[in-house]
Amino acid sequence: MKHKIKNKYDILKQKIYIIIYGSNTFAGKLFDLVLLGVILLSVLLVMLESVERLDSKYHTFIIVSEWIITVFFSLEYALRIICNKKPLKYIFSFYGIVDLISILPMYLSFFIPGSRVLSMVRALRLLRLFGILNLMHYVGQESHLKLALKASRTKIIVFVYFILIVSVLLGALMYLIEGKENGFTSIPTSIYWCIVTLTTVGYGDISPSTPLGQSIASLIMILGYGIIAVPTGIVTAEFSNLKRSKLDSKYKRNCPTCTTTIFDEDANYCYNCGQKLPNVYTK
Repeated sequence: MKHKIKNKYDILKQKIYIIIYGSNTFAGKLFDLVLLGVILLSVLLVMLESVERLDSKYHTFIIVSEWIITVFFSLEYALRIICNKKPLKYIFSFYGIVDLISILPMYLSFFIPGSRVLSMVRALRLLRLFGILNLMHYVGQESHLKLALKASRTKIIVFVYFILIVSVLLGALMYLIEGKENGFTSIPTSIYWCIVTLTTVGYGDISPSTPLGQSIASLIMILGYGIIAVPTGIVTAEFSNLKRSKLDSKYKRNCPTCTTTIFDEDANYCYNCGQKLPNVYTK
């Protein structure tokens, strides 16, 4: 009897798993679309709650709707854990952490007022759109970008370190030139102004008044345009190198005699030993 109950329970878990994780069945697609709609609705409700005029008029409706959605997400999260053969793998995965964080703000609102606004993290759940609409081939491009960023991180760190040094020096210089009477009340404030100017943001809360200060500010602004292009160029170069490497590996062949790797797709003989090369490319 226990064996039959266990089998029924396993069958139920399998059916739930197919509905939640599968997207090839009608029920799976319907669940994904409903989930996508609920995520969009929850993000919209949090946005509407921040509008005082709408919140004062529909506050009760918004709060009740958010709680209904939170309960739905809580049940979904629990079912994902229960029906998963490796629940810990899901719990500590990116989506598992996002799913957990998306339901916590409403429960935390009992202890921390205003924490409901953190429910905006549910927008990250929209990343499931790639899987729902069968756009996973775009995720491959994301992995290439991640590899390019990883390969260029040392250069970017050195570049950012250099910019920080420049900002400190120029900020201190502007503090000496402009002084407190022109809004440069301290060196940290002057460094803040330098960073804002260097990144071409230009809030305008602090501005130089002396001719020398304005001249230096002009140079920082011009320098800022060049600085913005540097990290972009670094990442783009690494991205191009990755694509080139992938293209080269597509035409990789090994010499059957000396095992030399040949990348030239038009080569008929090994440049090392002269052995005729096979026409079969290896990955």
